[in-house]
Amino acid sequence: MTGTRRARYRGLPKTRLEHVYSVVALNLIRLDAYWNGHALDRTRTSHLTRLELALAA
Repeated sequence: MTGTRRARYRGLPKTRLEHVYSVVALNLIRLDAYWNGHALDRTRTSHLTRLELALAA
């Protein structure tokens, strides 16, 4: 979503600022979804859940 696993900058101050911007953006997305009554989609499912869904189908 935001690509926070790898920083595009070198150096701690710029990397920290990039992470702060990412967190602010994610929180704004969550607040917008909360205020408008939309549930956020779950992006990850466990291997067991996927297996359970496959067997149930």
